[in-house]
Amino acid sequence: AAPADTKVFCTGKYTAVTAKIELERCTTKPSLSNPPPKPLLLVSPSEAGDYPVLVFLHGYLSYNTFYSQLLKHIASHGFIVVAPQISLLITVGIGAISLYSLAGPDATAEIQSTVAETNWLPDGLDDSLPPDVHPNLSRLALSGHSRGGKAAFSLLLKKVPKSATSLKFSALIGVDPVDGMDKGKQTPPPVLSYIPRSFDLHMPVLVIGSGLGVNHEDFFSECRKPACHLVARDFGHVDMLMMILRGSGQRPVISREPMRRFVGGIIVAFLRAYLEGNSSDLMAIRDRHELAPLELQEVEFLL
Repeated sequence: AAPADTKVFCTGKYTAVTAKIELERCTTKPSLSNPPPKPLLLVSPSEAGDYPVLVFLHGYLSYNTFYSQLLKHIASHGFIVVAPQISLLITVGIGAISLYSLAGPDATAEIQSTVAETNWLPDGLDDSLPPDVHPNLSRLALSGHSRGGKAAFSLLLKKVPKSATSLKFSALIGVDPVDGMDKGKQTPPPVLSYIPRSFDLHMPVLVIGSGLGVNHEDFFSECRKPACHLVARDFGHVDMLMMILRGSGQRPVISREPMRRFVGGIIVAFLRAYLEGNSSDLMAIRDRHELAPLELQEVEFLL
């Protein structure tokens, strides 16, 4: 039976606060003695305490701010979320037309940016947080959506030379990760080998998929235990975002709220299980799918 306090799909007990931290200044402080190598969105509880940390990588053609509501949900349950802007998306307007300066197909630079951002955390993160809020970097997880998910897997699988981080990640989360549209069509550096259980990660992995996603099943099939795979039926690849991307063809924002709550809640349950040693919420969701705020197409656990 599910415990009575399984409330990961609802807003948590902490007050989540958001700060945009630029390269030279922070919105909450006049300056930082050690600014991050990339701009970042920092979402944390406002209450004093030591909290585990999740590094979250945005998807292709996205801003980290598109994930604000999702990240606030996670932070409200007692986690610090660091969301760097690992690739720049520059909008140039010509009349009524907006043109974009896009990142290329190679994700190597984004992986290297994530390494630099991670290596900044021990010396820079604490000063960027609210008073008496401190990161516990011994409990550190890496996550990413879409191409950000690919970058997260690439980093931990050491697909790019000289991409080791000074900190050790203890868990990995891919939110509808994408590595090309099919076998042999991966973008560099390729992650998927299409060999079952071939990922040598030495850490628990959560793969969240959408019913309209592309690669999430392939990512999960290469994971070794412990690994979890949950798929939201009838929802699309960007339905956990706050903004609608141009040309995405997604449904109105109001109908996407269950997807954000689902993604946020399952991430919280997974982090509690593997960063805090409390698996009750994760096991409850495994055993009682109706706890989720939407219909689950697939639930697989390798334990």
